[in-house]
Amino acid sequence: MKKFSLVLLLLLFGALIAACSDEGAEGDKPKEGTSEEGLSGEITVWAHPFTGDQETEGVMWNEIIAAYEEETGVKVNFEQIPWANRDQKVLTALAANNGPDVFYVIPDQMPQYADAGMLLELDPYLEDNDMDDFVDSALVSTTWKDKVYGLPILQEAYTYLYNVDIVKAIGEDPAKLPTTWDEFEAWAVKAKEKGYYATSFQGGGSMNGTLYPFLWQAGGDVLTADNEVLINNEAGVEAFEFINKMYQEEWTPKDSITAMEHNALWDGGKMLSVQGSGISVSRMLGQDTFEFVIAPPLKNKKQVTYGTTGMFVAPINTDNPDAAAEFIKVMTNAENQRKFNTVTQYIPTRESAKDIFGDQKYMAQLATYTEYALPGVIHPEGRTIMPLIQAELQTMMEGKKTPKEAADAAAEAIKAKVN
Repeated sequence: MKKFSLVLLLLLFGALIAACSDEGAEGDKPKEGTSEEGLSGEITVWAHPFTGDQETEGVMWNEIIAAYEEETGVKVNFEQIPWANRDQKVLTALAANNGPDVFYVIPDQMPQYADAGMLLELDPYLEDNDMDDFVDSALVSTTWKDKVYGLPILQEAYTYLYNVDIVKAIGEDPAKLPTTWDEFEAWAVKAKEKGYYATSFQGGGSMNGTLYPFLWQAGGDVLTADNEVLINNEAGVEAFEFINKMYQEEWTPKDSITAMEHNALWDGGKMLSVQGSGISVSRMLGQDTFEFVIAPPLKNKKQVTYGTTGMFVAPINTDNPDAAAEFIKVMTNAENQRKFNTVTQYIPTRESAKDIFGDQKYMAQLATYTEYALPGVIHPEGRTIMPLIQAELQTMMEGKKTPKEAADAAAEAIKAKVN
């Protein structure tokens, strides 16, 4: 499926270029300062289900769309599409020139589409948009090679949740949680001595929740937009070493090499901490099993963590670029971010909209951490290189390679993919 999507990207890119005459290309360029006053026609918007409560979610969409239609006079045809096979559906529709004018994407999709020339550049439309209100980290995933192709609607921030009973059992204070690798390591040693695991490690899951946060905290990165591979530099090796130490010292469970989750151990009071986000908080509050507290993202050389960003984009071949860009701006303004994120319980990407969590102490706390949240590897091959890195990380944890050997092997695999 991944190979099919990449081939289709290239075919679509060629089709789009061939379809654009010089006159059409000029016509697609927006005039600076375009406002809703000159808008007309209609647009089609595609988005996914974000909650299990489709009735409430539907009311939210109806309110947002009705307000946009009243303000602009543009009719919106809204369609909810499933998450499954979303790449294939979007690409097939755009290639046939009957796709949406606005659609929702996540960070590993945007650079693929942008690099293939599929997305409308939004910079010329943003002069009257309050960009300073956006969390800086939320804009990272909307930008490819210094051009803005989307505006963010939601964010997450992953960090450690701690079991208060276990914190006290190891002789520590729940009000003074670890903030650095060294402090976390000291707690991990005490947890093991008392018969607890220090934390979960989901080696079978995404690199976004395993290697990448430690890599960024060490001051490293995976690769640049210009294909410079950095994963095996000094910072990269340090991250591999720290993960290897956690596993070899048995601070994480024995199945951490391939595990997808450790909920049973965490829920059963066998684990000091677990990395989680707003979804984790909601699950814990729903169970009401034990008291927990949330720590700030860890820091080594840098304080940083992972947190996805969701955004709306417009295709380059939209028939109504002005109306599409205006919808993206309206959809992501503070008022609509409050509506959207109140229903979905994600974190708004505008600072001014975070007041929706005023009476929710855990979500309010997580919302302060989005400034540290990176959305993953922003690169057209960001998704495809993950299994290559994962294989080397797992080989290291199995004891078959040193951290340096694993990092070097991952670097060579990435270079073969991007060059």
